[in-house]
Amino acid sequence: MIKQKPIIEMKDITVLFPGVCALDKVSFELLPGEIHILLGENGAGKSTLVKVLSGVNKPASGTVYLQGQEVSFTNTKEAIDAGVAIVYQELNLVPHMTVAENIFLGREPQKNGVLSWKKLYQNAQKVLDNLGVKLDVRARLDSLSVAQNQMVEIAKSVSRDVKVLIMDEPTSSLTNKEIEDLFRILLDLKEKGVGIVYISHRFEEIKQIGDRATIMRDGKFIDTVQVAEKSVDEMISLMVGRQLKDMFPKEKVQIGEVLFEARNIVTKDKIKDCSVHVRAGEILGIGGLMGSGRTELARAIIGADQVETGEFILEGNTINLKSPMAALQQGICLLPEDRKHHGLVLGMDVGDNITLANLKSTLKLGLINRKNESAVGQEYVHKLSIKTPSLKQKVKYLSGGNQQKVVIAKWLLADGKVMIFDEPTRGIDVGAKVEIYKIMTELVKKGMGVIMISSELPELINMSDRIVVMCEGKITGELSKQEVTQEKIMRYATGG
Repeated sequence: MIKQKPIIEMKDITVLFPGVCALDKVSFELLPGEIHILLGENGAGKSTLVKVLSGVNKPASGTVYLQGQEVSFTNTKEAIDAGVAIVYQELNLVPHMTVAENIFLGREPQKNGVLSWKKLYQNAQKVLDNLGVKLDVRARLDSLSVAQNQMVEIAKSVSRDVKVLIMDEPTSSLTNKEIEDLFRILLDLKEKGVGIVYISHRFEEIKQIGDRATIMRDGKFIDTVQVAEKSVDEMISLMVGRQLKDMFPKEKVQIGEVLFEARNIVTKDKIKDCSVHVRAGEILGIGGLMGSGRTELARAIIGADQVETGEFILEGNTINLKSPMAALQQGICLLPEDRKHHGLVLGMDVGDNITLANLKSTLKLGLINRKNESAVGQEYVHKLSIKTPSLKQKVKYLSGGNQQKVVIAKWLLADGKVMIFDEPTRGIDVGAKVEIYKIMTELVKKGMGVIMISSELPELINMSDRIVVMCEGKITGELSKQEVTQEKIMRYATGG
């Protein structure tokens, strides 16, 4: 059998950031028609590596070859023109423009120097048809779902005769049906000889579509393996450098009286007469499909969305939760699904983000005392094992798992009574997941109530003491620890 020549070769790539070596002589290769998984914990260097390949990061040393020719992209346009495209978690599209305009942005067909709308729509339709994607080429992107926007991003790349497609956590916000559609497209591109670099922490996906996996740890290359030949446990062990014997470190905690109750909650657009309660020392899981109303219920509880009717009861007393500030004052905190936009101030440093919700802890004579602020920040960086060069590091430069821990630190400092986690482990690696689970366990051991919204059924089943399931804005079922199964959750989640 003739060995294929790599479409991409990266040799001894080193990237230096202030205070940290992000990549240390990492080598990587991609074959034509291969789906090559990049595996590693948050902060392992996966995103940095693909940013070198796509022209975002400039390596301090090392060489990149594309189809045997040495290349050195200085920006993403050069990479795209050469056939290397990347689809980030945060899509790079223009929401107020149409599907067709986004696909051919900057390359619009013209006739006599004037934009030809007819040709634009025809060309866009041809690209979508070749991908098997059904979308209205005249639809504005802000009217489409996340999955549909992602298809537009892929169509934009394919329209440029892409040779290498990089996907960074592409399924983190997709439903199962949308994931199936995405995989169909990726497998079709693979058949056409496109090399695909796929970053994911979801091992069921990796096993389903991956050919090889390159494993990284702490900015270093660890190994490249055949996915079919390695078990999930073996790949996890290579990722974290140790055996993760207990993926779900749930401890038996004495559950007390009802701590908080949301009773007969109705909102204008989504929530229809929902009632939930959580006890002291309990992790209450909330399941359901995307769009079921889980996040909207959490937003109603903390006063981010207006409640038309219903009441909230904390420790036996009716309370007013008309705003997030009111919820915070009562000790009710939400770790939002979208940590980057709703949980953090990305332009501020780690220390400032940690103390943001409880500035009183840093005050001296009514003014913020930087010494106090630094002491508080260091305490929580140590408590939660947040990996950062310093408290002065901009939080936007941290990995996803460490960003999530900064959000948790902020709310722990706020000294809450009820903590709502909305998709707490989305987009973070297996090692960071275990650390988040341990934090949840510590919270309930202190007598707090934890509400965990999750789309990951193993997480929901193994970490919850009790689960309620939502469908179309209503509570459709409740399951105890003893009676819960994936099948029962899905039956309630689909309205059964």
